[in-house]
Amino acid sequence: MELITGKVIIISLFLLIITMIETLAYSTRISGARVKLIATALSLFSTLVIISRFSTMIQQPLTAKLIAEAPNLNKLHYIEEQYRILIAVTSIGVLCGILLFPTFINIFSRAIIQLSNQRGSIITLFVTQFNRKSIRKIVTCFRLPRFSYLKGITLKTIPKRLFVINVIISAVFTIGVLSSIYASMIVPKDYAQAALMSSGIINGIATILLTLFIDPKASVLADRVMKKQTNYIYLKSYSLTMISSKFLGTIVAQLILIPAAYYVAWFAKWI
Repeated sequence: MELITGKVIIISLFLLIITMIETLAYSTRISGARVKLIATALSLFSTLVIISRFSTMIQQPLTAKLIAEAPNLNKLHYIEEQYRILIAVTSIGVLCGILLFPTFINIFSRAIIQLSNQRGSIITLFVTQFNRKSIRKIVTCFRLPRFSYLKGITLKTIPKRLFVINVIISAVFTIGVLSSIYASMIVPKDYAQAALMSSGIINGIATILLTLFIDPKASVLADRVMKKQTNYIYLKSYSLTMISSKFLGTIVAQLILIPAAYYVAWFAKWI
């Protein structure tokens, strides 16, 4: 039986788009600093992050349905391979986001200005800008990544602790749903429901870590750049740190998928 089924393709496209959105959200702070509207930029960032977090709730029933299509013979291995494909797609989504990063810095700079003029209404922004003229302007924003973008970024400007923390958080987010569904297959039926529901706890912990260690640092850094207390290069270094560590986190997710599933299975029995 083929690994890449119609459902896998649909889920892969969904993950690709959502992961790109989540990766590109990190460019909003740079855009906000450029146009000196950092508060509005943070509002746009929050909107994009909420969309990506909400997608996790949609992902769970979609990926769970793959179990019904799996052959009874060697079912665990079959599902594992499918889930590894989905994780690989997540890595590709991050890479696509990285390639589009310079383009969306320009696009979000325009969007932030328009959002400020629209009195903070995201819906009004999309309605008013969804026309032929605006689409032409978006096309002119296209930029390919260049090595010149990295000019001035050194090991000193890169927040190393944030890099490590975000690798861990990204890995957990990537396999949170997948490991809980896999765990539901390796525990007795009485504990399967508990294992499935554990994805909310896993992603919740990752969200708390993100809120405590990542977001405040970024907000303070953006404010300091706006007040000219910190060099702009540190904000660029932060963005590079976040997107590169996010990509590495999706690679680490491949390594911890099965160990995490067995941990969830143990947790489901313990509670």
